[in-house]
Amino acid sequence: MSNRFTSAIKGVAASAALVLNIFVMFPLLIAVALVKLILPFSPVRKVTDRIMNGIAEIWIGNNNAWIRMVQPNRWQVSGDVSTLRRQGWYLVSSNHQSWVDILVLQRVFNRRIPLLKFFLKRQLIYVPIMGLAWWALDFPFMRRGGGGNAAKDLATARKACEKFRIIPTSVISFVEGTRFTPAKHDVQKSPYHALLKPKVGGLAMALATLGDRFDAMLDITIIYPGGVPTFVDLLCGRVKDVVVQVDQVRIPVEFQVAEELRPADYRPRLQAWVNELWAKKDQDLLAMKARFQRGEKPTGTFEV
Repeated sequence: MSNRFTSAIKGVAASAALVLNIFVMFPLLIAVALVKLILPFSPVRKVTDRIMNGIAEIWIGNNNAWIRMVQPNRWQVSGDVSTLRRQGWYLVSSNHQSWVDILVLQRVFNRRIPLLKFFLKRQLIYVPIMGLAWWALDFPFMRRGGGGNAAKDLATARKACEKFRIIPTSVISFVEGTRFTPAKHDVQKSPYHALLKPKVGGLAMALATLGDRFDAMLDITIIYPGGVPTFVDLLCGRVKDVVVQVDQVRIPVEFQVAEELRPADYRPRLQAWVNELWAKKDQDLLAMKARFQRGEKPTGTFEV
């Protein structure tokens, strides 16, 4: 049986499992969301949010099952995750290369930390079914851009993050703002080997309303030794190796203050701090690729 035929069979099976999962879990999620919409009271929200997050975790768990089915290779994860708590609050940052990154993060962290909530482009609210699911789960939809859109984005992010204070939540921001490509790297004249320049807008928004809640920042580095995959590659079982490094980073107290208490130089200092993290991440990426090519596993590695 040829590799192409095998990939096609895997793609059909995975697609069927993906669609079935959507049509089973989506109605459950929306039914609870309607209760929250009809009864917008804090005690009701606490209950419905926990139920919806639980449904989303089952949804992710089912996705993880078909991913394991089509590609049984175990993914390597390094870093101390033993202290992570499902009842904690986390600010999550990661490099961004592909839509596959999201499923990788969900596979690594599902039921280890609270459900990941993403800042999404506003256009994604119109994605059939999934846009409504993201809306129900209170994912912030951002307009992007300057001027009035920036003010609206800040208000949207603040409102969403205030909701996240009710129950434990993980807020993730892809600080590069877009997926990495060599062309974008060249246009930016990025000082990093394998990363775009970081943008701190999303982090600043989350810290403005949840800074005092966050237990830590999880700085995630993802590499695909066989090349950056597409979502179709994932469906067809062509993503053989994934290597993930998890670093828990203490958020400096100076950045965990409400917006109205921030000094004038807050944003430049936050940018400088993130730039330092990004310089380390860039070196970690190169080191991780070199270790993998030599067949070495970093200390503290586990597999998912």
